[in-house]
Amino acid sequence: MLLHSIVTASAEVGATRSRKAKTATIAELVQSASADELAPVVAWLSGETLQGRIGVGGRTLVGARGDGAAEPTLDVAEVDAVFDELASTSGAGSAKLRLELLASIFSRATAEEQDFLFRLITGEVRHGALEGVMTDAIAVASGQKLDVVRRAFMLSGRLPATAVAAMSGGADALAEFRLQVGRPVRPMLASPAESVADAHADLGGDVSVEFKLDGARIQVHRDGDEVHIFTRTLREITSSVPELVELVLGLDCSSVVLDGETLALTDSGRPRPFQETMSRFGATSERELLLQPYFFDCLALNGEDLLDRPLSERLAALTSVAGQHLIPSLRTPDLDATEAHLDAALDAGHEGIMIKALGSTYAAGRRGKSWQKVKPEHTLDLVVIGAEWGYGRRTGFLSNLHLGARDVDGGPPIMVGKTFKGLTDELLRWQTEEFPKHESSRDKYAVHMNPILVVEIELDGAQVSTRYPGGVALRFARVLRYRPDKNPADASTLDDIRALLPGRN
Repeated sequence: MLLHSIVTASAEVGATRSRKAKTATIAELVQSASADELAPVVAWLSGETLQGRIGVGGRTLVGARGDGAAEPTLDVAEVDAVFDELASTSGAGSAKLRLELLASIFSRATAEEQDFLFRLITGEVRHGALEGVMTDAIAVASGQKLDVVRRAFMLSGRLPATAVAAMSGGADALAEFRLQVGRPVRPMLASPAESVADAHADLGGDVSVEFKLDGARIQVHRDGDEVHIFTRTLREITSSVPELVELVLGLDCSSVVLDGETLALTDSGRPRPFQETMSRFGATSERELLLQPYFFDCLALNGEDLLDRPLSERLAALTSVAGQHLIPSLRTPDLDATEAHLDAALDAGHEGIMIKALGSTYAAGRRGKSWQKVKPEHTLDLVVIGAEWGYGRRTGFLSNLHLGARDVDGGPPIMVGKTFKGLTDELLRWQTEEFPKHESSRDKYAVHMNPILVVEIELDGAQVSTRYPGGVALRFARVLRYRPDKNPADASTLDDIRALLPGRN
């Protein structure tokens, strides 16, 4: 298969907002790929390389570009082979070798192919083929049931591996994926509830009520003396959190997979700002800022997979292995006790509470109604799609944010509002330095950005508006913090905002 076929499909997918059309285009390409081509084809259409980061920066890429070839001749296999070489190149002379390797494919690429390769290597392929669309396309191409493909993806953690199994072995191959200690599982997510009473009405009294900590999600895997710790985006941070590794090695078990939160505390035991916790994930030592884990689920214990067991059984397993590190919680409380637990969480400096059905299984990667979160204020995770230059005391700084909601059909974020409220001087300086790195275009008023950065916004509600494409606008939106632990695929949707409209509750 020629690289040109992928570039053409990417352009077609990016040109439509129809989820059905995106799925059909990708499925057709997946069906036409050979067995050796399938994994890179799926990875590239997902905006990733099979090799992950391949050690090439923008400056090297610019140096490798030249006049585009007149006709497409590059095929998928030879481009993927160059990526393999790039990923394994290091040491003295590696910069020169990388440039030569890149030039070997860029010199044969058309202008459109060069542009695609540049965006692929820098992580800027944004044509609206999110995980949901890609999963749909794999199911269509392979003729397998969507829920079977979704579960295999949940357990494999990678779309290319899921696609290869679906196309080569069908349902039997997909069923072979099991929870594997050391390989992260996509985390289960919660839906927002308007109030404690609403959540109780939905879930009944057979629930677990837990603090919703202002920390960072972690997934812990241990097999004997080997420990791996991952973020909610499945990025491994084991080397940055030695105190958590030591704690997990001290648990009384042979193997375990735990889901939880971690955060840094002040001397008085209150949570430190979220950014301080996140700063540890890129560190090489604890630097006197120790992280505390609080676990709320157990996905496997001593070789037994617990994903399909009810939450009540998973919590029993969790208590048996990590009872000293449980998140503060209540079991089957009444409404008054749940309200009191919410007050206690807020008094302790946390975000709110989680209310979970004790009969629920672990639906990784899904945002269902069996887990619901209650917070005193409405918050949304939105994508920054631009920023306007400030004036007055903010002259010279990128200030007023353009905010986008996630399109569930895989299209670009849909603008729903602007805000400059809540921006500290420190954030203004950071934005002005960081935003141009993700610039797609600019005019004299604003810098328009590729949809990469996610920001948490607090708001009083939503209102119907013709000002923005989604037909809604945010009321009194203000910046709480940036969310480096989240991707645009994790952002709130237009439906999440519409649910805040008066009369929708």
